[in-house]
Amino acid sequence: MKHARALRLPALGLALVLLLSPAARALTTDQARELLEKYYIDDIPASVLEQPTIQEMLDALGDPYTEYFNAEEYALFNSTMSDSQLVGIGILSQVTDQGLVIQRVYEDTPAQAGGLQAGDVIVAVDGKAAAGQDGDTVSGWLRGEPGTTVEVNILRDGTEHTFTLTRQDITIPATYSELWQGHIGYLDCDNFGDETLGHFLDGMETYGDVADHWIVDLRGNGGGRVDAAASSVACFTGQGVTSYLRDRNGDLLPYGSDLDNQTLYPVIVLTDAVTASASELFSAAVRDGGAGIVIGSRTYGKGVAQSVFDQTLLPDYFPEGDAIKITSLRNYSSGGSTTDTVGVIPHLLVDPALAPDVAVLLSASSPKGDTAGYLRVDYVWRWYVDLEQALSDEYRAAFTALLEALPDTVRVLEGTGGTEGWADTDAASLARQYGLTEYEKRTFNDISSSPYVAQIERLATYGLVLGDGTGAFRPEAGLTRAQLCALLAQALQCAPWQGTARFSDVPSDAWYADSVNAIAALGLVDGVGGGRFDPEGTVTHEQLITILGRLAQRLNLFLDLEVQQAPAEVLDDPALADLAGWARQSAWLLALSQQGLLGNTINLLWAPLEDIDPSAPALREEAAFLTCSLLNYIGILPS
Repeated sequence: MKHARALRLPALGLALVLLLSPAARALTTDQARELLEKYYIDDIPASVLEQPTIQEMLDALGDPYTEYFNAEEYALFNSTMSDSQLVGIGILSQVTDQGLVIQRVYEDTPAQAGGLQAGDVIVAVDGKAAAGQDGDTVSGWLRGEPGTTVEVNILRDGTEHTFTLTRQDITIPATYSELWQGHIGYLDCDNFGDETLGHFLDGMETYGDVADHWIVDLRGNGGGRVDAAASSVACFTGQGVTSYLRDRNGDLLPYGSDLDNQTLYPVIVLTDAVTASASELFSAAVRDGGAGIVIGSRTYGKGVAQSVFDQTLLPDYFPEGDAIKITSLRNYSSGGSTTDTVGVIPHLLVDPALAPDVAVLLSASSPKGDTAGYLRVDYVWRWYVDLEQALSDEYRAAFTALLEALPDTVRVLEGTGGTEGWADTDAASLARQYGLTEYEKRTFNDISSSPYVAQIERLATYGLVLGDGTGAFRPEAGLTRAQLCALLAQALQCAPWQGTARFSDVPSDAWYADSVNAIAALGLVDGVGGGRFDPEGTVTHEQLITILGRLAQRLNLFLDLEVQQAPAEVLDDPALADLAGWARQSAWLLALSQQGLLGNTINLLWAPLEDIDPSAPALREEAAFLTCSLLNYIGILPS
């Protein structure tokens, strides 16, 4: 894609700094109305702005990310972006039937000094049994006043031990680092705040001499400051722009860093459904920059950013230390693609609970002298898997998940011995060879003869298309308007519709109601007039092209700018003559506007434009091809 653009920078600043001082009043309703009108990302209906109080305005707006904070709430909000302070013994734990399993012992804490270890099970605290209690209750027993003692009973290798520890003030870092298996640097980041970059640099300095792979765990990380994410990811991507924010006026604010990359080795980012906002920009920057791969589930899909207005920016508006957070910007990766709704699709789509083990398997050091007993996976970087480890009881489930998640386009080789002995293989063959009976290829039973089998299978590998419930995809079947909405809603991971019905002929209990309403709300489909949608109407080729052209503009900043900056005469191209006027812009965008490095025209459609009958019914396989082609071209589908 062509990414060179002149960028206009908005004057709007972002701040997340709290300064409290005494004052006589807080933000008024008129002031809140003024800020919303000036900075909110979209136009706000008059019915919202006419509400009598700030909270009623925000409720009517319906944006969960636009919030007003009083001084106490704002202090709490700011604290979530920093390291945590508490009094206790210094462990991270998880509740089980037996008690609390210690997952991590923090450095310079009573737990470390006393000899507690990861894997120990806390079965009692001061004589009170932990079994059957929730985690908060047992954690509360461990906390107390500094200098007081607590008796902890643990199980280790079937034997019970008792420790007496003295509680102390502890700082729990929002980013924690450790070394796994002697050569894998692990960074667990809970949010992006003021201290995050420092924690990244400290961890990478501590383990940089021995680590030949890095893992950044963003599971459960709901985001934080965009600048903190941009500077932290530069540890792996190096200098340059890592993301863009776009305001209501179309002005672009590039984010990046002048920090050099801190390692020459690759990084694996772990994600789950809660990985959101700044964490998604971090993940997308690794993807777009080729610094490594992403493993886990699709991320949350929060493609908007908020500006926080507080006493630092507007002292006359917030004299009591209160603040308002307003959705004012849309997020785009360095490749121009949004994370809004669609999230970040990982290179390897696996259960987030298995993601750390999958990452460890791919992080084996390169074989020295003899390739026998290793796999090689060429996916962005060259990864090695130690088969002995992969087939062990501990890692067998993760190995199966890894093979199921590998796209067919990824080259997999098995070592045959010597320093250069490698033979091509594939996931299904490896599963049969090593008796992985739970392995199940992500495909459909009726697509082998489709000319677009590769694209359909790629979408299936990433969970972007579903079949008919019988294992079939029905590639040559036509598409109704409702079915196309369902296909797109699945690909975009649209949430269940929460608003009122948009069309009179789409009842709320219809199987397609959520999909139709969600896709219409994104501006991708329209009604047919009279408040109707015609869900059973047949989708034609030119309708499919129009809808996917709109999707292209929504998903990618540079394609949207392509349309906005195109001269009107491009629609006079003879190749567009057979299409209806309303379809020509999208057809031009998808079939004629893009150029390769050699000046060749890149056609994203399933066939040359002149070979497509605009009024003919669109087929499911054609819709799958175009969806895959588009998502791959703009980088949302990893490659």
